[in-house]
Amino acid sequence: MLPDHLDMNLQIIFIGFNPGLKSEEVGHHYANPTNRFYSVLYRSGLTDRQLKPEEDGRLLRYGYGLTNIVDRPTRGVKELTTEDYNRGRKQLLKKIKLYRPRINCFVGKGVYQKFSGIKKVSWGFQQHNQVEGTRDFVAPSTSGLVRMSLEELVDIYKQLKK
Repeated sequence: MLPDHLDMNLQIIFIGFNPGLKSEEVGHHYANPTNRFYSVLYRSGLTDRQLKPEEDGRLLRYGYGLTNIVDRPTRGVKELTTEDYNRGRKQLLKKIKLYRPRINCFVGKGVYQKFSGIKKVSWGFQQHNQVEGTRDFVAPSTSGLVRMSLEELVDIYKQLKK
């Protein structure tokens, strides 16, 4: 199982769907070479250099954490079940309440939709937060499958810097 990188009172927890097979294989978040996560963090000013997947634990030094709504690795999100999401939602809620981050950044609209049950979601900070004291932010997935340009992704993630 891919380990979370979490600590108390983080600035941001980045929450993905679930570990991909490559991430599970190497033991690091966002390890697929086509994933733009670390590039987006750097280009949006959230990190001072572009980290590599094997440095995922270093994000804690920036005040950032990493977790997923579902901890079971799959080839793609279409393999996840309703049961996976129901169990994952409960576990994620416990993590958020325990660690008390300032911001939950859901890396993908679908992640937030599965967590919150809210269907109509826009990019950025949400009107209603799921846990009191923690703001919810929805950002696009950084997967290479997402058809947004790097610049479009970076523009949305820059809102977290503010």
